[in-house]
Amino acid sequence: MDKTLLLISKGSTFMVDALSKGLKDAGIKVMHTSPIISELEKYKDYPDVFLFYLGNYLEDIKDVLTYLKDLCLEKDKILCTIGDITEYENLIKILPEKLIKEHYERPLNIKDVTEKMQSVFALNDDLSRRKKILLVDDDSTFLTLVKGWLDTDYRVIIVGSGMQAITYLATNKPDLILLDYEMPVTSGPKILEMIRSESDTQNIPVIFLTGKGDKESVMKVVGLKPNGYLLKNTNKGELLKNLQDFFDSQNALRSNQ
Repeated sequence: MDKTLLLISKGSTFMVDALSKGLKDAGIKVMHTSPIISELEKYKDYPDVFLFYLGNYLEDIKDVLTYLKDLCLEKDKILCTIGDITEYENLIKILPEKLIKEHYERPLNIKDVTEKMQSVFALNDDLSRRKKILLVDDDSTFLTLVKGWLDTDYRVIIVGSGMQAITYLATNKPDLILLDYEMPVTSGPKILEMIRSESDTQNIPVIFLTGKGDKESVMKVVGLKPNGYLLKNTNKGELLKNLQDFFDSQNALRSNQ
């Protein structure tokens, strides 16, 4: 189990240093950075666990908090926070509260935090064994809804445009891409074409998401030869069953090769 976390804090204080030492003594590798966009960007691919030490400066770094929110959603980071109630309330004005896996209130019991972080790493280890799905759609409400449906069984990364998907795929390889067929600027078919044209991504399965179920629209989607298609009005139970059936069929194909 990889026990590495990114400790985000503004400067170094006695408590931050004590926390860092306590985590290291518990066998956790600690990387440290400041709440600055250019610094956080260095850690977008690793590690998977972030521990954010809050402060009374949050009102001054709203752009950083927005970046952190997008980073956690797009890269599926596990975010934990430390702070008092006022700091936490300021934070969740920008970050969705459900994005925060654990919050530890000050005054801090370092031993308690290190013990609970062990459970966070166990969760991350479980997530790393799950199938990874890249969900691509320009509708943020739909992204949030479907991610919520799938999070129990899969590791879900969400992006809001086709080009964000291409950027993600440059350094990541999901087990499946759920791709909105009808997107502005760069359409689903164009993104599929780009995925199929690159040797590193051409074998990643792609299932189209479409809002149109009439025969003509479905034939148009199928004609592009994705690995399947799903209607966007599919309910949670049907979606989970379809995905399970898809991965079962993929496993069966590999077993017969």
